[in-house]
Formats: sequence, structure tokens, C-alpha cells
Amino acid sequence: MAGYIEDRWLNKTKDPTTRRRERTERWGKGKRYKVAGIPGVRSRSFASSEDAKAWLKKAATTKAEGKFVDPRDGEILLADYIETTWWPGTDYPPSSRSAVRSRVTSHIIPLLGHKQLLEIDYDVLTLWRKALLSRVSPASARAVWAHLNSILEAARKARRIPENPCREHRELKPVPTVKSKAKAWPREVVDGIRVGLTARYRVAVDLGVGLGLRQGEVFGLGEGDLDWAAGMVYVRRQLRRDEQGRPYFCLPKGGKIRDVPIPPRLSASLRAALGAHSPVPTTLPWQNPEEPLTDQEAKARKPVTVRLVMVSSRKQPVHPDTFNRSHWKPALEAAGIIERLDHKQLPEVTWRRAKKTYGDTREHGFHCLRHTYASVNLEAGENPVTVSKWMGHASVKITLDTYGHMMPGAGAKGLAAMDTWFAAPPRKFLPQRSPGVGQTRRPPSPQLVAAGVGRKTSLNKQFKRVNFVEEPDATEE
Repeated sequence: MAGYIEDRWLNKTKDPTTRRRERTERWGKGKRYKVAGIPGVRSRSFASSEDAKAWLKKAATTKAEGKFVDPRDGEILLADYIETTWWPGTDYPPSSRSAVRSRVTSHIIPLLGHKQLLEIDYDVLTLWRKALLSRVSPASARAVWAHLNSILEAARKARRIPENPCREHRELKPVPTVKSKAKAWPREVVDGIRVGLTARYRVAVDLGVGLGLRQGEVFGLGEGDLDWAAGMVYVRRQLRRDEQGRPYFCLPKGGKIRDVPIPPRLSASLRAALGAHSPVPTTLPWQNPEEPLTDQEAKARKPVTVRLVMVSSRKQPVHPDTFNRSHWKPALEAAGIIERLDHKQLPEVTWRRAKKTYGDTREHGFHCLRHTYASVNLEAGENPVTVSKWMGHASVKITLDTYGHMMPGAGAKGLAAMDTWFAAPPRKFLPQRSPGVGQTRRPPSPQLVAAGVGRKTSLNKQFKRVNFVEEPDATEE
């Protein structure tokens, strides 16, 4: 077994005169026994030889199995590990970094940052989960749990901890409330929202409900993506912003570029909109707005110029926060979908803007236009696979899980089949080897009986009776 134990208080060799091991300069100082010599494992000292022997055996065995974890590496505080190791090594998209950073610094570091990595176990997770659910909704708590799981999984792979407690105790993972089904808007609601927007932004409603584009895809759509001759729209990019609000282009969600057919009347409406508000050439970096530090980053982030179909009144890329706050929500209010809060009944806060505050409007976001697009196509009987392709879903399963209830007569065929099953008259049960319905057993013919008797007689004549003599046991003499 690799490794050895060194007694640091006594010399290894005996004195030739006294034949005794002399004391070293470290006599009585620090821990006496040092375990060393295991390849790839730092030495460690112990006060007793028993502890040193146990550590040597365990360390050598787990190292040979490739499972060795030095407890000292897990003694780092969670907050320090996040700041010095985990966060610098993450590769979240620029548009997501701000949200991830906010969840980690608001709900993980304040509640668990004072714990060492090795101290985070079932009991610690249980108390943290309870405190977390008192702060945020179950859905948000589930997202925070995912971040902590990512942090601890990175620590496990770096061999700072033997196991990831989030994976080991998955039953503690917050369960979100029942997700409501996607809701589509009727035609009059969509028209009401469209009228409530300024003329410049009405094209966003047409693109959302007519092509199923996401908001970022609408803001990143270029004039060159509209193929009038083929009647297609090529969804090749979306417009995003990083945590500092800097715009950039990137691929659509999940990298799913796609082609979506344009309805003829929508084509005419888009032509009219482009005639009233000419596309504006816009040059933005690709994938990341940060200044490149290497030639490879410069190549990957090379700016792209697009004649944007939709821009702000200042001829700039549309900022989603500004659009939602100053245009989308007032249009929802004009359509009678949401109402402004009564500020007289709200607590006094310094950050609230008068006349611009509404209640929780997440269920009435721009994405509802996409739900409406799916609803119209599925209710018309369009193949779910085709709808999934047009919407850029990763699989048709997502389409069916989200919009299956919108399909006409969903479940009606199965209901009718079961009803037919029970409408049929009961059938007589027959054992597996019984003759079928209408069949009867017939006695064998005399010819077959005679043939069987003759065959048996013939076989008996071929063999003579043999008397077997038992052999003595081999052990007997």
C-alpha cells in the first residue's frame, strides 16, 4: 500500500550508543504523526497513531479507486467558493448572467454563505429550503435550487466534496405550484392590444400572432429575413441585452433557426408597415457585447449589420423593458386586460412611478401572442409536428405538452373507442386451449385408433427386457 507514517517527535534511526530513538527538535510541538507518500495526496498530520493509520488506509484505497477527496479542500466557505472559483468559471449567456447573479447573491450567499462546503448536508438543506420558500414562490425557489445544485456539482467534480447533497436529497427540491395551461387570446383582444400601440409598434403584434415569433426574435428580425417570393420568414437571430443593457445579436432560443410561412394577408400588412416605417441598418456584436480579448473572441463576436424591421422612435434597437413598460402594458390596459393599481391603497415607497405601476402582468406578456399562434394552427387541424417546427421547439413533445389541450376534439376519439368497447355484447369466455366458437370435439376414427395400437406393439418388439445388475460402490473393497 502506498504511503507511510512518520513520527515527527522521534528520529527514525536509533542512537548507536543508547540503542534508543532520540527526540527531534519538534518534540512536543504540533501533531506527532504525519501521513505522506501517497501519490497525488497532500500529507496530513494526526495526534494519534491510530488516526494516522486509519487515514492512510482510507486515503490509499480511495485514491486507487479514483474517489479520493481531501476534506481540507471542502473546508472553504460556500460564499468564498462562489466568488473565487464557481462564478468566474461560469459561462452563462450575457442576457442571463444578471438574473443568475441576483438569485445567488440574494438567496444562497446570505443564507448558506457562512457554511463550509462539507457542512452542507440534509439538515442544512432542509432549513435553507424552508427559509427560501418563505421569501419566494415555489417556482422561483426551484430556480434557486438549480443554481445551488450547479455550485455543489462543480465542487464535487473538483473533488472538494464526496457527494452533491442536492442530488443525494432530491426529495427536498421545491415543488412548483400547478402550472396553468397556456391561454390564447380571442381575435377581439388581439385587435384591442394592437390598436392600443403606437403605429410604429403594431407590427410587433402582427409578427407575434401571425408567425409565432418571440419578442426577442421580433426585435431582431431584419428586412433580409423576409422572402416575399417564397412567402417565408427566416428566423435566424434574436436581439438580446446583457446585464448592463448593451444590445447584441445571437441565435434564437436553443439555437433553433427556422423557416416560417407568411400568410398572404400578413405579407401585405408587413409590406405596408415597412413602407410607413423604413427598416434601419443596425450593427451590433454577435453573441457577446464584451470587448474581445483574443483573436478567437474577436472572430466569434464579429459585429453583424441588419436592417431591423422594428426600431424605436430614435432609430435604435428596441429595449424590451422600455417597450413593456411604456407601450405594452398601456396597450393591455386600453384593451381592458389589466388595470392600474390604486396608489392610495399601496404602501409608500420611493421607487414606484406614479401612473406606470400595474399589478402582476406576467400571464399577459408578449408570449401570449405566440400561444395564440399555436392555438389558431392546432384548432385548424394543422399537424403538431409542423407547428412545432414553425415555433422552433426542441421537440414536438414540448408542443403537445404546452398546447395539446388546444387541439380540436382532444381525447374525443379515445372516449368514443371506449364507449364502443362497452356497447358491444359480452362474449363467452373460453380457456386458452378450448376449441373456438362453433367448434365441437369429435371422437377419433377407428382407423386412427388401430394405427396407434399397431405402432405401440411394434415399438415393444424392438426392445427386450434387460435386467440391470447394481455395481458395487467404488469405495468398497
